[in-house]
Amino acid sequence: MQAKAMQAGQRLGYGCAVLILAQLGVSGAVQASCGSAFCGVNTQWDAQGLWDKPGLRADLRFEYIDQDQPRSGSDKVAVGALPRHHDEVQTINRNWLLNLDYGFDNNWGVTLTLPYMDRSHDHIHNHHGNQIPEAWDFTEAGDVRVLGRYKFDQQPFQSGAAGVKFGLKLPTGDYEVANDDGDLAERTLQPGTGTTDLILGAYYQRPVVGSSLYWFAQTLWQQPLNDRADYRAGYQLAIDGGLQYGLTEHLAGLLQLNIQIKGRDSGTEAEREDSGSQTLSLSPGLSYALTKTARVYGFVQVPLYHYVNGIQLTADQAYMVGATMAF
Repeated sequence: MQAKAMQAGQRLGYGCAVLILAQLGVSGAVQASCGSAFCGVNTQWDAQGLWDKPGLRADLRFEYIDQDQPRSGSDKVAVGALPRHHDEVQTINRNWLLNLDYGFDNNWGVTLTLPYMDRSHDHIHNHHGNQIPEAWDFTEAGDVRVLGRYKFDQQPFQSGAAGVKFGLKLPTGDYEVANDDGDLAERTLQPGTGTTDLILGAYYQRPVVGSSLYWFAQTLWQQPLNDRADYRAGYQLAIDGGLQYGLTEHLAGLLQLNIQIKGRDSGTEAEREDSGSQTLSLSPGLSYALTKTARVYGFVQVPLYHYVNGIQLTADQAYMVGATMAF
């Protein structure tokens, strides 16, 4: 029985590795709003069972997302396809995210996420029949996130592990960034929302006995607790499932399915009709262990299904590279 399980795990792992390499050349669309985007790939290594020991760990990742494709519903459309006060043209997101994770023991831990974004945006302002180009280009810190976690004792879950996550997104990012003409950027484009958000979630991860294959699943719910300056972002629900398979002693293949659901924004400063979306994405990648405590990784995220309310900018793909180290 053990030999059959090992063979099944190896076949599944090699299949995943082939799929990862094949998907590196696929194009699609990435979860996005009309103003800004973050890649939905899960790099919370504690939930994946790769780093869950006590002590300090740092993870730094860079994302590149070029939103240059307007979309309405599930269809790609031209700029200005739906009449609006302004027509979105392009948003380029260059996001840096620093995660500082500290495990107090084998059960309790906390993660501090510090986002920093370099963002440029272009749209056309429709004013009394005239089309006026407008642009923003800024580099700003975003909203800090503090996320605690608790991993349950392993015995009830056999060789796997399960845990819960809980925390807050804090209103540390600026929500009044303006361009050189003094015009404020749209609220979805701003580096901060101005609100405090509650975050709740749970995860489960487990190795496949007799192979170097791991799998995990995680869900996180984020809900704003207040309004700020006549704006409240919609709720966010992220559901992730993934595989990690050791191809060699140092190289591993990674594959994830990422579901992201965003509710409509609200408030007089919101663009309610052009907010909210649902996305199912496939995210293949590779990681390489430099040492026992350090590794580098990369992902490309592509969609299997994407639907947006109203008209919003989307991207054909998102790219991410990063490095993680335990101290």
